Amino acid sequence: MNNASSPRSLKVTGVNRAFAGVKALTDVSLEIIPGQVLGLIGPNGAGKSTLVNIISGYDYPNTGSIALNGINVTTVKPHKRARQGLARTFQQGHLFSGLTVRDNLEAAALGAGASAHQARDRAENLLTEFHIHDIADHAAHSLPHGLERLVGVARALALEPDFVLLDEPAAGLNEGEIGHFADNIRHLRDRGLGILLIDHNVKLILSICDRIHVLVEGKTLLEGTPEEVRSSDELAEAYLGRSGSAHS
Repeated sequence: MNNASSPRSLKVTGVNRAFAGVKALTDVSLEIIPGQVLGLIGPNGAGKSTLVNIISGYDYPNTGSIALNGINVTTVKPHKRARQGLARTFQQGHLFSGLTVRDNLEAAALGAGASAHQARDRAENLLTEFHIHDIADHAAHSLPHGLERLVGVARALALEPDFVLLDEPAAGLNEGEIGHFADNIRHLRDRGLGILLIDHNVKLILSICDRIHVLVEGKTLLEGTPEEVRSSDELAEAYLGRSGSAHS
């Protein structure tokens, strides 16, 4: 796709990144569009975290570009990308540890320019959507790891972004919580949000994503529908076959 055909998109083109001469990413291109969930999978060390950091502005490519809604943001700082409609989560949560869950959500909304009333409403809606009302007044530092990540997702969405990058958001959640989370992601997709989902839970990725991008050793192995990826001999050899299960 090109920017002319899909002006509202988050587009990665020909990204290369090396650290001390060792290639972490080689000529990676992908595109996230509104109303679609793109999964990103690959073995440990495939370059997934490096790519997410580059897309969100926490690292920069040696060559290649990142375009957000047709605007080149390759060298734009993370907070400015956030104002332009790009949010992300972190594996470590990155919550304000001394604030409650509710206050974390309100603070994110206020930081995105919402009024106090709008921030309260936005936080209330997210507490309901993510089934976390019962921990609304718990301090963030007291949360178990799985719930901390889930609150991190809700906080990213308090920014009301066009696109969100979810980095291992389901890690530490139990089966019931993963089910609720998957329903939330489908609902957000249907509302027009563009989502990049990175997770080691391949069963979740295959069940929730419209398309899946597979990285192996910093290179794109393939991109396709869940059905195409599931039936790929290359993937079975390079990735899924290592575990023989839905988790890797």
